[in-house]
Amino acid sequence: MKLSIISAGLLCALLVCQPPVRAGEVLDRIVATVNKQIILQSDWDNAVRYEAFMDGRPAGELGPDDRRAVLNRLIDQELLQEQMPPDAAHAGEAAIAKRMQAIRQQYPQATTAEGWNEVLQQYGIAEKELRDYVALQLDLLRLVDEHLRPTVQVDAKSIESYYNQQLLPELRKSGAKEPALSEASSRIKELLTQQQVNQLLTSWLQSLRTSSTIRTDLPHADSQDRAQ
Repeated sequence: MKLSIISAGLLCALLVCQPPVRAGEVLDRIVATVNKQIILQSDWDNAVRYEAFMDGRPAGELGPDDRRAVLNRLIDQELLQEQMPPDAAHAGEAAIAKRMQAIRQQYPQATTAEGWNEVLQQYGIAEKELRDYVALQLDLLRLVDEHLRPTVQVDAKSIESYYNQQLLPELRKSGAKEPALSEASSRIKELLTQQQVNQLLTSWLQSLRTSSTIRTDLPHADSQDRAQ
């Protein structure tokens, strides 16, 4: 809906490798509704698969608590999508390609097309669905940034305090070179801005949840990723 919060946290459905269907087997079920918009079991399973992919973990390693956290992020993502105006600008091809390349670089074996395809197949993910997911996440990040960043204020005193109390002690502990305050100021300001945006996002999502109708209908035991 990973903003590890969002990166991490904001998820959409990806292609799933389905097993053969047996007679009488239920293909899908509703696990949540958000203002009458439904989230299916398959959406949830696919989101778990994607999150495992982004974290470089086997999907089977995500336990019930991890899966419930993913469902909560799906709900948050739906709430944010409802806030997007119809005429909102969408991510361009260059931005999508850059993000796709960054994701691919997380996997050393993906330096070749064959290796990249093997990685995607391990998680049951198709490249087109991954691209669509990346595009959505970039759109949501833009929405959050445009909505919240203008309200953030970071003053010089906060920057100096972070420099003296956090940055310098960390650099001295590691033996790294200590930049002057003037050199580090812009990076510290951006870091503090992002921290405030994250805090404001949490409050915004809580407000959206309070004013929304959200229902969950979870099975007694979380289903396991069908691709495993």
